[in-house]
Amino acid sequence: MRVLVVEDAWRLAEAVAEILRGEGWSADVATDGGRGAELAAAGAYDCVLLDVMLPVMGGLDVLRGMREAGDATPVILVTARDAVPDRVAGLDAGADDYLVKPFQLEELLLRLNAHLRRRERDRERQHEGRDRRPEAFSVGDLEIRFGKYEVRMRGEVVALSSREIELLELLASDPGAVFTRDQILEALWGSKEAADPNSITVMVRKIREKIEDDPSKPRYLVTIWRVGYKLAETI
Repeated sequence: MRVLVVEDAWRLAEAVAEILRGEGWSADVATDGGRGAELAAAGAYDCVLLDVMLPVMGGLDVLRGMREAGDATPVILVTARDAVPDRVAGLDAGADDYLVKPFQLEELLLRLNAHLRRRERDRERQHEGRDRRPEAFSVGDLEIRFGKYEVRMRGEVVALSSREIELLELLASDPGAVFTRDQILEALWGSKEAADPNSITVMVRKIREKIEDDPSKPRYLVTIWRVGYKLAETI
């Protein structure tokens, strides 16, 4: 597994990288946003740990650039800013997770392992042919390609984060069925307590902005009031 650590505090970046290497992973370090963007674009990483406050290029700009380029690599924002608007801004930019400094190394490893296990599970299913789902689900102009981290609208790839794609894949696994917030948290984060339920609200809004012609009147990603969300079966 390869992890990119983008952190301007060199000692912290190297300490985290050494811990990851001790876990058997490969870890690269960048101490400014410009270099981080270069490495993210050039390397096939399984996850990126990205500080928000960086020299040369801010972390959110690095993240937006990745998503605009169609890079769905899981990104965990690591920052001292823990106010709600800061969290929303990170999710809006396409972050998959948010870790507030100072953090316990056990928590960092827990978050990383959750993301990496999901990626590895998808790869194993593809390799061993154990995934009995169809290759893709289509409804109207929307196409979700299972296990490939790829969503298309009218044939064009949509720039989504890995977690946004995972949400669409989850809903597409049973089109028309309603998934509750707790079910979504369990499936995407591994626990109902692992993330703020508001993260789902933000994520759904961002997805709709990218796949709906009119996000205020969604046709594909539908809200069932006080229950949860579902993906339309037909349009």
